[in-house]
Amino acid sequence: MNAVAPTLEAFFTERLMNQRQASPHTIASYRDTCRLLLAFAEQHNAKPPSALDFADLDAPTIAAFLDHLENGRGNSIRSRNSRLAAVHSLYRFAAHPEHAALIARVLAIPSKRFDRTDVSFLTNDEVDALLAAPDRTRWVGRRDHALLALAIQTGLRVSELAGLRCRDVELSTGPHVRCLGKGRKNRSTPLTAATVTILDRWMRERDGAAPDPLFPTSRGNQLSRDAIALLVTRHARTATATCPTLKNKNISPHVLRHTCAMALLHSGVDPTVIALWLGHEQTRTTDLYVHADLTLKNGPWPERHHQASSPAATTPPTSSSPSSTACDYADPVEPVTASQQAITAVLGINASSALRMDITGARWGLHGAEAVLKLRALRSNGDLDTYWAFHLDHEHRRVHQTRYLNSNIQAAA
Repeated sequence: MNAVAPTLEAFFTERLMNQRQASPHTIASYRDTCRLLLAFAEQHNAKPPSALDFADLDAPTIAAFLDHLENGRGNSIRSRNSRLAAVHSLYRFAAHPEHAALIARVLAIPSKRFDRTDVSFLTNDEVDALLAAPDRTRWVGRRDHALLALAIQTGLRVSELAGLRCRDVELSTGPHVRCLGKGRKNRSTPLTAATVTILDRWMRERDGAAPDPLFPTSRGNQLSRDAIALLVTRHARTATATCPTLKNKNISPHVLRHTCAMALLHSGVDPTVIALWLGHEQTRTTDLYVHADLTLKNGPWPERHHQASSPAATTPPTSSSPSSTACDYADPVEPVTASQQAITAVLGINASSALRMDITGARWGLHGAEAVLKLRALRSNGDLDTYWAFHLDHEHRRVHQTRYLNSNIQAAA
């Protein structure tokens, strides 16, 4: 008997289920990858899957399989990399001595880089049009309206929406919804008054037991992820009649999640809180929403443009200047905002550095007095690394650190 069949069985039963205790979603993803790989190898080698050996699944075959996923099945590069990660996991588990060189060559196949596009999200008018699309004279329309309202306000993933039960919604004091998120982490998300009203009306009509699905099918079963994606697409198509801008957007359940994140960002919520709200593993994941927000990018532009248009601001340093560093010579331009004036007064720096600090502080969600208080706290606590990283660009950090240390030495003397 070949080594592929017993290795696959041990990989799923021993490695994934017993040793790693992988989630059902992970096991299903790895299962689908193995199915696709064996079907491709059967056509590629003209052998049934029961007769395949690891020699038939060498590095050229795996590379051809990955090309087939992209070109033959139309998968994205992200999906291709996900399938490759499953193959790597299988081959790391196999580790047969007689196939050590073959396994090493497969493990050396790298993930492919991909282009990162801007986040797609809905505007307020588009959200209103989408929520008005379901026909609320019908039971299915009222269910879809409640589901869409909850998805847009909470930013739940489609798997989290599908897995919600009636017991997961709390509408009394401190209304919130509980869900089991990615990585099997439980989290609670607050509900607004408008969402509470919609859910209260729906749950009264739903009248389900605690373990029943919150958004069932017409037969009482749990909605699948594909069913939720289909209803979102259908209602988005209906909403284009009243909101034509939706025609240019591919609306999916994940776009509703992005819409929630952008609404929180526009409301001034700290990115760290947004990461906790959405259940992100790392706070830096929310940086993509900052990059997608043109209002934050356009905010500092008039001030920067005002300085760039000033002849004095573009005067190059001369031999009589204390330093040839751009941020270290005298800048006659006055700070143009109260926030920059406050930063200049506290730190004793020129207007160009104050503008840079004010723009960087805005990316941290701090403005004016908040930015100055943050600087004072970092200075008083001696946290200089965070102090310089908070407000200064890397290329100017060394100069200002030297100034600060020299001033301390002079004060001590």
